[in-house]
Order: sequence, then structure tokens, then C-alpha cells
Amino acid sequence: MDHFTYKGGNLHAEDVSLAEIAAQVGTPFYCYSAATLTRHYRLFTEALSPLPHLVCFAIKSLSNVAVLKLLGDLGAGMDVVSIGEYLRARAAGVPGNRIVFSGVGKTRNEMHQALQGGIRQFNVESEPEMRALSDVAVSLGVRAPIAIRVNPDVDARTHEKIATGKKENKFGIPISRAREVYAEAARLPGLEVVGVDVHIGSQLTELSPFEAAFTLVRELTLQLRADGHAITRLDLGGGLGIPYTRSNEAPPLPNDYGAMVKQVLGDLGAEIEIEPGRLISGNSGVLVSQVIYVKHGEGRDFLILDAAMNDLVRPSMYGAHHDILAVREPPAGAPSQPYDVVGPVCETGDTFARARELPLFAEGDLVAFRSAGAYGAVMASEYNTRPLVPEVLVARDHFAVIRARPSYDEILKRDSIPPWL
Repeated sequence: MDHFTYKGGNLHAEDVSLAEIAAQVGTPFYCYSAATLTRHYRLFTEALSPLPHLVCFAIKSLSNVAVLKLLGDLGAGMDVVSIGEYLRARAAGVPGNRIVFSGVGKTRNEMHQALQGGIRQFNVESEPEMRALSDVAVSLGVRAPIAIRVNPDVDARTHEKIATGKKENKFGIPISRAREVYAEAARLPGLEVVGVDVHIGSQLTELSPFEAAFTLVRELTLQLRADGHAITRLDLGGGLGIPYTRSNEAPPLPNDYGAMVKQVLGDLGAEIEIEPGRLISGNSGVLVSQVIYVKHGEGRDFLILDAAMNDLVRPSMYGAHHDILAVREPPAGAPSQPYDVVGPVCETGDTFARARELPLFAEGDLVAFRSAGAYGAVMASEYNTRPLVPEVLVARDHFAVIRARPSYDEILKRDSIPPWL
């Protein structure tokens, strides 16, 4: 469920017309619904109750500080994968004891900053990282709390570029070696072992891969406790998918996920940490764009928009589907036709959809890409010197620009010409 609906013939975010925002902000722009973000976060907290738990929002899916503050004020923790994301979480007012640091390539400098600023735990991905973290912690006179990420070799049955739990993926330590790695961690002076971490991928549309991975984590937890380790937290990662189409996709709901977690792990007495991103942010956002031209080609018509692959790269990178809506509601029974929906970037890959059946469009009409809140703005670039698009947050009947569109002067001033040119 989201809060983007037609009212009075125009698509609204909550009680604000997207056409009104477009008139004031210009296109393209991202628009997020505070009510949708709030609802989706609360679905997870309710699904895991009464187990002790912390829902850590995966910042990599949507990193705007205003969104992080909204979720942080609701009690969310944050899952970060860089010191930049850590600093965003802190800027949003999230305390260090609610921030989990994940990622395969943490540098010593990042470790140092996070330990000084406060951290709930590091999810350690390799033995070299584990040793480096111990060294940094010892230099600061502290012990770093860690969970070791295990790779269970479970097929998440998702897109190959977002699967993370197979043995050929770069993530984690083979679960078959986990006990010896935990034994080394216990010997390192700068570390405090607190938990086990697992994350098998993103956009999962069934529960069975989760259940298989969590069952292995359960067995490992019992073995590690028998070995003398105090395993008090189980970090289960994120990955629950969302419906990108309104017709045939029906991923499991958070309640179903929570019931499965309770059944598999609920009797272990450990605090459950989860790191959802897409399910909280994905359907909370749309990308609004304007039609520049309708081009009639040989055997096909092109809808040329002012948004491009640099603004929303998922269709180009993953072959991803996003529903495309007319911001002005078509009347019942209105004619439609297939369009190739494209942007203005000089790449054939700058294509959002091929032969998509859509209402008839004309120059100047507005379109909205649904389910664009996750991995939209965060993956955008300034390719072709196209400014990053604004981000807008709506709450009930008002909106605010939470990231402005940079001017060309601002973009150009970031470059410098050396004195010898």
C-alpha cells in the first residue's frame, strides 16, 4: 500500500497534487510520502513484536537526511555501508548505538571514525577486516562490538546482481568456517563478539530462501554458544521484496516474514536485528517527469521524457520494471497505445520501457514512475552534465524540497583548471 492516488483527476502524493509540485519545482523530481514511509516501518516493528528487536533502515536504498530523521524519530536504527552513510545517520539525529556498520570494504579510517562517534556493531565480512578492526580498536583503547557475516550458500532466487548469499558472491565468511573464525575473533584483544549476521540478497519474493538461511543461522548459534561465545544478537539483513507491478507480483508481507522469524529463531532469546530498505522506501516514492516529444518512428512510437537513465538507472542496469502512470487521470475507456519510453541521454540503454501500453500522451504531459523510492535518487548521477534531480517530501497537505536541484554554475564550480593550462 502507498499514498499515491488520483483525486479530482490528478495524481496526488497524500493530499498534494504532483502537478502542483511540478509547477513549483520543475521536472524531473523525486517525491516521497511520509505516511507511506511511516506505515512500512511500523509494519516491520509490529511483525517482530514481542521479540526484542531493532529495525535498522538500509540507508543505501534512500539516503536523504530528512527521510532518515523521519524514520529515526520513529525509533528506527540505521544500517550503513560507508562512513558517508554513517555521517548522514548522525546528521539525522540517530544515536551511534542504533547504527550497524555493514559492507565488505570498510577502511581503517572508517572504523576509526565510527568507533569514536559511537556504533552499535560492525558486521564483519572477512578475517583481514576483523584483524584490522581489532588493531584500530586497540589503538583507541576500546573494544569493537562485532557480528560476523556468514555466507550460507543459499540461492535467494533473485536478480544475479543483487544476490549476496551464494558461495561465489563476495560477501561474508563461508558458514562452514564460521566456528574457527569466531574462535580467532574471541582471541583478538580489540573485539567483542555479540552476534551472527546473514544477508542473502535483495528483492526476494518468497520466504523459503530466508527460512533456509535462518535455519542454518540457528544451528550455528547453538554451536557457537556451546563453544563459549555470547551470541546475543542475530542480524538477519534485509531483502524482502516489493510489488513493482500492480498485477501479478505478490511478495510476502512483513507479518508473514515476522511469523517465520519467530518460528525459526524465536526461542533462542536473542535480539533480532533486520535491515529492510526497499520495502520501507520503494513504494514510498515516485519519479515525476515531463514529456518533451512524442516521436513517431518506423513501427514504433517513442515517448521522450526529461528524465533519463542517470536519474533512474534501474531499468537500464537491471532490466527493472516500473509502472508508469499519467499524472492527469485518463478517463474511463480512454484509448491507449504502445510506446518505447526513453530519456534524452545519448545511449540506447537510456530506455525505461519498450512497447509499454500507455494512455495517449502529448508534449508537456506529466508521467510518474511508481516504486521509485528505493535505489532511485541514491544511484543517480550527473552523466551528460545533467543536474541531480530534486527530492521532495510530502506530509499530508504540504511538501518541502529536501534536496534542491543544483545550478549549472554550482556543477561547474566543482571543477578546477590547473594554473599551467
